Amino acid sequence: MIRKLVVHIKEDAWLAKLAAKRMRSSQMAMVVGCTIYLHGVSRQGFLSDAGWMRHEVCHVYQYRQYGILRFLWLYWREFHRHGYYQNAFEIAAREAENDPELLKNIDFAPKA
Repeated sequence: MIRKLVVHIKEDAWLAKLAAKRMRSSQMAMVVGCTIYLHGVSRQGFLSDAGWMRHEVCHVYQYRQYGILRFLWLYWREFHRHGYYQNAFEIAAREAENDPELLKNIDFAPKA
């Protein structure tokens, strides 16, 4: 039996608020480890957007592949070399938005 990966969602997260300000966006979702931090969007609003969920879950898988510290280093390096949109991790996440299989083994933890 394949074990489901549990992903947590935190609404009104200050970390996502900082990222939204930096990106000049009214809504933001960002991932650290297996937690998706939201700003300007409710949990339900986020969960109703399959493409956005897949994008952020792709980042969860990237964290699992590289580990938290290594992923943060690699992401930061990509960001500073290529910017946000041409960052290899963001390119992969945008491609994942159309992959219906990506959410197959994901369980979103109940709202705390």
